Amino acid sequence: MRRTKGREESAPEIHKPDEQWRQELSREQYEVLRHGHTERAFTGEYVHHKADGSYCCAGCGAELFRSGTKFESGTGWPSFYEPAVAQAVELRPDYSMFMRRTEVLCRRCGGHLGHVFNDGPAPTGKRYCINSCALDFTPAGQDCPA
Repeated sequence: MRRTKGREESAPEIHKPDEQWRQELSREQYEVLRHGHTERAFTGEYVHHKADGSYCCAGCGAELFRSGTKFESGTGWPSFYEPAVAQAVELRPDYSMFMRRTEVLCRRCGGHLGHVFNDGPAPTGKRYCINSCALDFTPAGQDCPA
């Protein structure tokens, strides 16, 4: 466990040199997953995606979200009301851009996925607003690669 700003956070299971991440990911994936950038609204592959299956981390293949929890938020990014497994993601306070938000990271590789907000639908009231490029889709009946 590592401590950041008074909170204990789990250390990512996957460690790679920056150059390896740069080679394995597309430029956009690298900027989002490794540097916390955000893709432009309504440009991502999964914004209007409706197929049944799982959304896996584009960095490490861990299962993060399932299609049954995806909903149309109108924000321009894929939105989910809960992770596939709570332990799949890590939440951290984010005070960048003069805002108070909660960042969502892949617990397995530490990749930045997006942010979670308290304006989602029942049953959780959460909106996990996730960058499409941080995800890979796996159709129902198949497992995420991790």
